[in-house]
Amino acid sequence: MTDRLAGWLVTLSITALAFVIRFVNLAYPNKVVFDETYYAKDAYTLWKFGYEKDWPDAATANPDIIAGNPDIYLDKASFIVHPPVGKWLIGFGEHLFGMNTFGWRFMPLVFGTLLVFATIRLTRRLSRSTLLGGIAGLLLTVDGLAFTMSRIALLDIFLAFFLVVAVSCCVADRDWYRWKLADRLEKSGLTDFGGEFGPMIWFRPWRLAAGLAFGLALGSKWNAVWALAVFGLLSVWWDVRARHLAGSSWRGWLAVVVDGIPAFIRLVVVSLVVYVATWTGWLTTSGGWGRDWGQTHPDDPWTMYLGEKWASFLHYHQEILAFHTGEYIKGTTHPYDAHPAGWLVLARPITFDAVNDIQPGVDGCPVGGETCQRVLIALGTPALWWMAAVALLVAIIWWIGGRDWRFGVPVLAALATYVPWFFTTDRPQFHFYAITIVPFTVIALTLVLGLILGPKNGPHRRRGAIIVGVAVALVVANFAWNYPVLTDGLLTKSEWLARMWLRSWI
Repeated sequence: MTDRLAGWLVTLSITALAFVIRFVNLAYPNKVVFDETYYAKDAYTLWKFGYEKDWPDAATANPDIIAGNPDIYLDKASFIVHPPVGKWLIGFGEHLFGMNTFGWRFMPLVFGTLLVFATIRLTRRLSRSTLLGGIAGLLLTVDGLAFTMSRIALLDIFLAFFLVVAVSCCVADRDWYRWKLADRLEKSGLTDFGGEFGPMIWFRPWRLAAGLAFGLALGSKWNAVWALAVFGLLSVWWDVRARHLAGSSWRGWLAVVVDGIPAFIRLVVVSLVVYVATWTGWLTTSGGWGRDWGQTHPDDPWTMYLGEKWASFLHYHQEILAFHTGEYIKGTTHPYDAHPAGWLVLARPITFDAVNDIQPGVDGCPVGGETCQRVLIALGTPALWWMAAVALLVAIIWWIGGRDWRFGVPVLAALATYVPWFFTTDRPQFHFYAITIVPFTVIALTLVLGLILGPKNGPHRRRGAIIVGVAVALVVANFAWNYPVLTDGLLTKSEWLARMWLRSWI
């Protein structure tokens, strides 16, 4: 890649565009939206006390918070079911700008913007093309789900960012490792290792960075564990293949152990250490939920062998796991429950906020006409998602049939963040969980568009450029059309229905 400066200019320009369009009217609607009623409050007390406190019911607490009176939390700990990283970050925004809608949405805005940045850089590294990196960034910039999740205080946008960063670091480590092996060969005056295993490469900064990122992803939500497992195995496989390519013959398989054990330490052990460190607030204070469990169970084996603090920590995690897998959550229902089989085709998006039947002459609704709506819906840009669903299938074929490893990266990342949800369909699931999938389906689509575009001086470049340009233009236009329902904008009933292309969206 000789266009390094151009690459950074494109990256920063598109990232700035993503920030601006997400920043506009960020504090609106000026109310607690959907699960902000949990995470904005948890973040506030986490910053004040090091652990989450309980609050009065939402009907009492939320109006007071919006009115500027947030210190109405109760003097008891709250049982929370997700790790603290996302809440620490949301709380940082509240610390900077206050306990208000702008404050608790500021850090999701920042990380939603950084998600675009990370996607551009990963796509550029995979494709070796600044143009394709820019296309991926632009597509994600105008994706409705990525846009909406960047403007609401939920945890999933942080999870998505750290996962893309972790995968990017794994890919960078692949390049680093191969470059190091080639460098050793060149310094030794050899063309290959002649059947020998070759030198050890102990310095793996990108793999260590991947471990840090996976740890922060786990500290946002536990389902990051599947991506960690997939890319941990994949990165060791890449080491084996690199050794074979360098002439190690059958001895290249020794990399499973020789490189695999350090990889386990750098990825799994490091991520576990980082994960535990994210609980520092709970560990160093005494008031958190279940913090005294070890003290009240001195005869439990955990307490006897690990001490009160760590016994309490493990027991708390046991309770969290029981919540996510137990009968309570399996017995709940939700009107926006969305089976994962329909996620990639937008079968059932979720409405975060809705004010229906606004009468003519009220709240800007035109006088003498029909009633109006204000709706905030987490709806991916249909033109993008439907093309990306097809492109994901093409990417699988090109990866396996065409033996192009680059397509395997977004395919495996998308599947690692998608397939596990099929095993928990006995509990409510929501379409916005797919925010961790869309960066990778966008990358898969972009790589397929790269195939259509063809080589720079290829005979079909002009035709490919027209096809790609039309595809990108359709996505941008579709996003612009849906913009009012992504931002709680005022629409007449018929204008709103014109944007509800599927009956299941209503």
